[in-house]
Amino acid sequence: MIKAVIFDFDGLIVDTETAWYESYKQVSAAYGVDLKIEVWGQCVGASFEHFDPLDYIVEHANRPIDRDEFKREADAQFAIIMEGKGLRPGVEMYLTEAKRTGLRIGLASSSNRVWVESYLNKFNIRSYFEVVNTSDDVERIKPAPDLYEKTLRELDVKGTEAVAFEDSMHGMIAAKAAGAYCVVVPNNVTSHMEFTGSDGRLDSMAEKELNAVLASVAASPQAESV
Repeated sequence: MIKAVIFDFDGLIVDTETAWYESYKQVSAAYGVDLKIEVWGQCVGASFEHFDPLDYIVEHANRPIDRDEFKREADAQFAIIMEGKGLRPGVEMYLTEAKRTGLRIGLASSSNRVWVESYLNKFNIRSYFEVVNTSDDVERIKPAPDLYEKTLRELDVKGTEAVAFEDSMHGMIAAKAAGAYCVVVPNNVTSHMEFTGSDGRLDSMAEKELNAVLASVAASPQAESV
């Protein structure tokens, strides 16, 4: 029986991942670099410590780059792109349904707590989550399983009693390594990935009701599509 659902944050609840990619791509173009989505994908769901796209951009630029200036320009573009952005389709529907049916709800994010909590509060969804774990709470972030293992412990459920929702390969690997089921909901940056080993895939959470997704996962844990 599924007793809990655990959500990633960036790219899944709010599509910051696509906004970051677009901002870095726009700024890097001024330095003669065509930042391919496959290159950017190496840091999605993890952190720039795992793979820093700016290292790649500096290496392939046609002129010297001031890293601090580049980051300021990218931050400014990110803010512009994120103006008016809301939750991804179906997110609040899933949270409402999970709470209504008595499922325990957690969040496991490789981003820091200030970043995550600011968005949860902005969109008035913080109260849905019993447990919120971020990069501030573990030594290793995704693709290591630490975030999911900690969240499972604090929700008091086994991996086989929880379904994680992720948008990235690193997130899926982390969830599966912790023993949880994982349904992927890719965004524009990760939709090209195959996600072999997932327990389901959706274009968005608005595609199918939560109870139908969980029933499909429970009935066929290794399903590639729900």
